[in-house]
Amino acid sequence: AAVEKVAKDYPELKFAIVDMVVDLPNVQSIVFKEQEGSYLVGMLAGMASKSGTVGFVGGMDIPLIRRFGCGYAQGVKAAKADAKVIQNMTGDTGAAWNDPVKGGEITKGQMSQGADVVFAAAGGTGLGVLQAAADGGALSIGVDANQNHLHPGKVLTSMLKRVDVAVYNVMKSGKDGAFKPGIQALGLAEDGVGYAIDDNNKALITADMAAAAEKAKADIISGAIKVHDYMEDNKCPVE
Repeated sequence: AAVEKVAKDYPELKFAIVDMVVDLPNVQSIVFKEQEGSYLVGMLAGMASKSGTVGFVGGMDIPLIRRFGCGYAQGVKAAKADAKVIQNMTGDTGAAWNDPVKGGEITKGQMSQGADVVFAAAGGTGLGVLQAAADGGALSIGVDANQNHLHPGKVLTSMLKRVDVAVYNVMKSGKDGAFKPGIQALGLAEDGVGYAIDDNNKALITADMAAAAEKAKADIISGAIKVHDYMEDNKCPVE
């Protein structure tokens, strides 16, 4: 609402907003295809899991976070059709984004049900998820930024949301005169989402896992693999 007001007050200026849609002629709304990146880390989770059970801990129970969870579950099932995916949300208020203690408790509960890889899409709450997984002998998956360094060797990967790419693109478009208002949805094809491999986790990602993820990435970009978007119909085909 604040951005919308400012954009209306300064119609000669160009604005960009991330993770929200503002329908004005001088605003570019940048959103991400989180389901595509989540699919890839789901595949890696399914291949890394020894128990055949993996977990997902979301923050506030909103459709955006269900989109992460659904993409993840699709990727897990693509790698291991009979895998079990346990999904829990942290809460239904804004407090769910910053409750690492509860995130840890949920993770411990999932591990007690056999989960040996847990993906956190929960803001600050996710720090408790990563910590509990590391303490309990499970692997975790970080989100948005590369969180592999938080527990080296115990974070399988991180699902990257490339806000840096989004900001660079919009600044470049403004300089080049190519700025366009409307919605820009960034997925794998636009390098808007992805997964992280670095010195902290490369020993956890086998050559077969990397090859499978890269093939899936190419197939999603080409359209050979269709990753369902939970936000289209509030449903997930694998749940």
